[in-house]
Amino acid sequence: MNENVVDILLVEDNPNDAELTIRELRKHKLANNLVHVHNGKDALDFIFGGDRNNTQHHILHKPSVILLDIQMPKVNGFEVLKVIKSDPRTRMLPVVVLTSSKEHPDIKACYDLGANSYIVKPVNFDRFIDAIKSFGFYWLLINQKPE
Repeated sequence: MNENVVDILLVEDNPNDAELTIRELRKHKLANNLVHVHNGKDALDFIFGGDRNNTQHHILHKPSVILLDIQMPKVNGFEVLKVIKSDPRTRMLPVVVLTSSKEHPDIKACYDLGANSYIVKPVNFDRFIDAIKSFGFYWLLINQKPE
């Protein structure tokens, strides 16, 4: 893998959810260039190289899509989303929130912060697999990315 080419940045602290997501994306050959980080701080460090306030600094990685949980340690998904969507260098990055929260305030907050999509993790295993497969096909194969 070219270390600067990242198709999916998976930001997920739950090891079981991360494993299922990665396995399903690999099964459908959609995870060749996938990076998994375990919290929001690591996600921001991965993208901005630990220097997100320096607007002259180049972005280290621009994934094709970010798959983001919102309830995480260190820096939560809301803050990650806010930073990504408020920075002109990264605001066009597609961010898909994948979370267990069905709470309307969480959904609204994510869209207000600029989320491109909000997917509630299905409790049912088969539905979770279908959701991941659909996500991968749409965001990596069908969706047209900005230059």
